[in-house]
Parts: sequence; C-alpha cells; structure tokens
Amino acid sequence: MEDVARRLFGDRFDLAVAFARLLVTDGVVRGLIGPREAPRIWERHLVNCAVLSEMIPIGASVVDVGSGAGLPGIVLAVVRPDLRIALVEPLARRTAFLTEAVTELGLSAVTVVRGRADDVVGSAAAGADVVTARAVAPLDRLAGWCLPLAAVGGRLLALKGASAEDEIAEHRAVVAELGGGEPVLRLCGTGLIDPPTTVVEIVKEREVVPVPSGPKPPSGRAAGPGRGAGGRAGGRGSGRGRTRRG
Repeated sequence: MEDVARRLFGDRFDLAVAFARLLVTDGVVRGLIGPREAPRIWERHLVNCAVLSEMIPIGASVVDVGSGAGLPGIVLAVVRPDLRIALVEPLARRTAFLTEAVTELGLSAVTVVRGRADDVVGSAAAGADVVTARAVAPLDRLAGWCLPLAAVGGRLLALKGASAEDEIAEHRAVVAELGGGEPVLRLCGTGLIDPPTTVVEIVKEREVVPVPSGPKPPSGRAAGPGRGAGGRAGGRGSGRGRTRRG
C-alpha cells in the first residue's frame, strides 16, 4: 500500500503522511475516526479518496459536503494542490479539527465552512465545478443537498459502497426532478487498488427553483388575513424540520 500511496501522492507523500498522523491521533481522540480504523487508514480512507482525483479537472473548484474528518476534501487538497476546495461541515468539533488540519498542513487553497449544505447555497462557495460527498446519505437526499451547490454543467461525485447500483435504480427519477442528469456508476483506481473506489457521477443539467411548500387556500377563496397564497405569513414553508446531515 505504501507503493500505491507514493504513486498517488508523488512529491506530496510526506504531506499525506502528516495528515494520516493527524487522523490516527487527534482524529481518533475527537471521535472523527474509529479506533479500529487507525490500522487501515491508508487503504480504507486516504488512498480510497485520493483516486477520486482522476475525475476532477485541473484548477477546478470543489465543495466537499459533510466533510467530517476531511474525507475526501483534505485528501484531494493534498494530492491536487491546483484545486480550490471548500469543506462544508455543520458540527463545531469537526470544523475545529478541519481548520487545525488545514493550517498545520499549509493548505492555502482550502477553506472551512461551518454549516449545512443549504446554508451554503448562494454563498461564494456555491457554483462549484465539482461537489463531493462520502458516506453522507442515500442518493436522493444527497442530490437534493449537493446539486444546488454545483454550477450548471458541474458534477456531483458521490463516493458510495455496494449499494450504489440499487440507489441509482431507486432514485434516478428524483435526481432528474432536482436538475440532475442520469446517474452513472464509475470505478476509480482500477488496476491500482482492489476493490476500486465506487463513485456515482451526476451532471447538473439545469437549475431547479425550489417550490415553497405550505397549505393553499381552497379553490375560489381569497387567502385569509395574515396569509399569502400557498403559505403562512412570514413562513419559509410549513412543517418541515431539518433532518439532513449535509
């Protein structure tokens, strides 16, 4: 695995070693990486994420949603210094780790954004060439969080496991409603790692304007006092709590 890692990271291998050390020390202590993951940090995490870089064009802007311990965001920043990467993570203890890691590793092209994916829509980080996510949620929810952060023509690259084909079959209609093209299963690192990394690629084909949800007045009646048609006065939509991780 060291030979594979050296081939992938090249002259930035020492930087990858420094990040691996952070993951198996501070990452474990802070609960970002399970203790059992430490012995296989390279094959299961760093190398598994690094091969994703073969799908990202030179100089691209990248948003990593639900970045957690920086997988794949920080790994991509280490292996590809040409990328501009925003790490989006809602939990304070995780963003603290990410900020410290970015500083310690000297990753000047990386920014850490504390918030959910929908908090980032409309910000400077949105309109990205590529949006990445790893082990965050099923494909329908993931597309709902990530596609709004991509530019039209940009792509969602979702690192997935054995369920990838089933998720594509189940959620392709939802993806289309969200402005995405046909999800395509890709394998990264073929011939280099076994098994290769499974990635679902979705191209954003169009912008989709969210439709506000809420009760509508009965047909033929005007909206009552304090209401607008289709929603409560001053509301952002009715009855939907936030349950998403992204």
